[in-house]
Amino acid sequence: MRVWLVLITLLCALPLQAGKFMQPDNLYPRVQLETSEGNIILELDRSRAPITVNNFLSYVKANAYNNTVFHRLIADFVVQGGGYNMQFKEIEQGKTIFNEAGNGLKNQYGSIAMARLAEPHSASSQFYINLADNDSLDPGSRWGYAVFGRVISGFEVLDKINALETETSEKLGWPDVPRQPLLLKTVRLLPTE
Repeated sequence: MRVWLVLITLLCALPLQAGKFMQPDNLYPRVQLETSEGNIILELDRSRAPITVNNFLSYVKANAYNNTVFHRLIADFVVQGGGYNMQFKEIEQGKTIFNEAGNGLKNQYGSIAMARLAEPHSASSQFYINLADNDSLDPGSRWGYAVFGRVISGFEVLDKINALETETSEKLGWPDVPRQPLLLKTVRLLPTE
């Protein structure tokens, strides 16, 4: 009976850990974000942020980021997504992960990092892309935000996104919401070269 309980527990945890089985020998997997403004290709850094990359890839494998929105855009700062579908309903989220800030990667223009609450180890599905160098988000005397990759193609798309108009959503009561929905249509793992 105990063996079955252990097996069931392991099987239930597999979807949360699915990312570690995606190109497991590739330290720098690449993913393509197809947005309503164009495509962005990211190179993830498993050598510096293995927990974060595997977590992100688990959401990619589950197609959880497909047909979602970037719900927060602050020009010359960040664009944030990975949390809400097109109706602004929260996507299903897995467990929170350990904050890998301090891994040597910086919140520089074009880097991707995990969004979180005030508690340092509260990141789950939401991420952001830096639209400027944001040293204030790096660790120092307090926990920072874990960078886990960088844009390698699609900088012109970042520029288009940075120029989009935002508003305070009357329906949601949130500031910095893109006036026209900024869609994340698909996120897919690219084959190794």
